[in-house]
Amino acid sequence: MQSKINSFFIPSSSSSTSRSQALDPPLPLLDNLSDDEDFTREPEIPIIYTRRAPNTDRANDDLFKENDPNKLNFRQQLVATNSKKVLNKKRKYAQFHLDLGQSDFLLHTCKTCGFKFAPGDEEDTRVHKEFHKSYTHGIHFKGWRNERVIDTHSLEHGRVILVLNDDPPAHIKKVEEVIKMMEMELGDGWIFHKNCKVYLYISSQRVAGCLVAEPINKAYPLVSNSDQNHDVTTTLKEVKKSTPTTLQFGSISFQREIIKKNKNQRNSNDTLLGAIICEKDSIPAVCGIRAIWVTPSNRRKHIATHLLEATRKSFSLDVILEHSDLAFSQPTNVGKLLASSYTNTKSLLVYTTIS
Repeated sequence: MQSKINSFFIPSSSSSTSRSQALDPPLPLLDNLSDDEDFTREPEIPIIYTRRAPNTDRANDDLFKENDPNKLNFRQQLVATNSKKVLNKKRKYAQFHLDLGQSDFLLHTCKTCGFKFAPGDEEDTRVHKEFHKSYTHGIHFKGWRNERVIDTHSLEHGRVILVLNDDPPAHIKKVEEVIKMMEMELGDGWIFHKNCKVYLYISSQRVAGCLVAEPINKAYPLVSNSDQNHDVTTTLKEVKKSTPTTLQFGSISFQREIIKKNKNQRNSNDTLLGAIICEKDSIPAVCGIRAIWVTPSNRRKHIATHLLEATRKSFSLDVILEHSDLAFSQPTNVGKLLASSYTNTKSLLVYTTIS
């Protein structure tokens, strides 16, 4: 049977006893406990350790527990740096143009160079301006150290450079850039190949004209079409005479105004009309003019004539070709006018191009 609760406390009357007895209270008497058990030994408590995941932002989070505006601003900058994003970025809304039903609302096509661009976009406008200048005035050309300049005494404000297939890559790259510009008018995929000789007309640090020539073996004389031109001219005159100059719509009459054309101005539709008809028998030929092109702003300045003259003098190493020895690759109406004017004959040589 257990003792009373009073036995567990020191009685108040024991104040006269010694200090050693006061410090050592008597142990409780438990009848039901065995003598073998040791109550002085501390109980064993198992300790278990677990690894915590690393948290790099824990130290930074402790800095922002307080509502300090300076600390909050620093935290915003830190988050913006970690996320690589700019916070509080103001968006700018700019109205480029108005959609009023115009046909070229999204893209506008330049009538001169054929470049398509968005009129309200600054980047598109800048690119179109550079391309338009290169197309109308020529591609920018600073010059090379080793240039193969063709000696032409008549050139005062320009020079003609010959580029061959074995020239440095920078020269070939410039030629390819010019060829891409030519293909916009003459068609792509046939103008240039590795056996061609390219003549560049340089004026004011720009490529103002280009001529592509190739070696050939035979050509066909063009049949003179003077009779055909005479018939076409007579037909046009008859149509003009039969067309009335006054148009009557009820009580309202319209008078047609006739504008006289300047005689010195040459029109490509006046002569050399009709299809290209050649003779059946071919003749030997050496030089073929594959393509010739001059920038729009430099036309009517005899640049094409200078290119033909440089080709005639330098195409063969030992022989200077005659004007009539140059053959042309199925020229257009404008090309036939140029060829007939340069060779001083309408029976010029024509050959078929090799792909």
